[in-house]
Amino acid sequence: MSQLSIQDLRVSIAEQEIIRGLSLAVPKGEVHAIMGPNGSGKSTLAKVLAGHPDYNVTAGQILMDGENIMELEPDERARKGLFLAFQYPSEIPGVTIANFLRAAVQARLPEGEELEATEYYARLYEKMDLLEMDRSFTSRSVNEGFSGGEKKRNEILQLAMLEPKYAVLDETDSGLDIDALKVVAHGVNSMRGPNIGILVITHYQRLLEYIVPDHVHVMVQGRIVRSGGKELALELEERGYESYEGAAQEVGEPAVA
Repeated sequence: MSQLSIQDLRVSIAEQEIIRGLSLAVPKGEVHAIMGPNGSGKSTLAKVLAGHPDYNVTAGQILMDGENIMELEPDERARKGLFLAFQYPSEIPGVTIANFLRAAVQARLPEGEELEATEYYARLYEKMDLLEMDRSFTSRSVNEGFSGGEKKRNEILQLAMLEPKYAVLDETDSGLDIDALKVVAHGVNSMRGPNIGILVITHYQRLLEYIVPDHVHVMVQGRIVRSGGKELALELEERGYESYEGAAQEVGEPAVA
């Protein structure tokens, strides 16, 4: 089956276990959301999926369309179709958005195939219009001097240009006002379809009003403790996460939809 599959994952940093036996499957064509309190391991999960070297995976597998990607470097995972939208995007002074994205798109092409400039810019401008980004942004350095909302739009622009198989959005809603949130959500929704699986990581139900998930998972203390439909996000908004703290301490397999 075409899916991003996480199997009994355990992750530590500085001898402290952060993710404790987490299993989850995100098939192509679906949007899954992970919700959880601060310190539950949500951003750690996103970074481990992308191959961040600071984390020690002590058990488990990450499979992409059946292939174990655990031994692959971050750039190799990206070329195979995995995308991470960062919670705190980095600035890259001296590298324009146009050149950055052109290099990223070129890296995805088969060896010896060259990206045609006219087609590239036509596609870039189309995606920028979708995200209500002024075309002058193409000549600006990546994220340098950008507002929080501009940085997040730039992340979604990268998503739209690269067209990955699986996208992990790590708290893309943080720091966004309601107008920017709507624009970013529109960009994500325009990508939905049978050729991509999307994992949205968030604290709040607000984002899920605009990016309506197929499945919602509650993550507490490094485990998925409950899974359900989109209505679970509304329940979390009303009840909070405290009622799930005890479930995270129980021994056994975490719930998976």
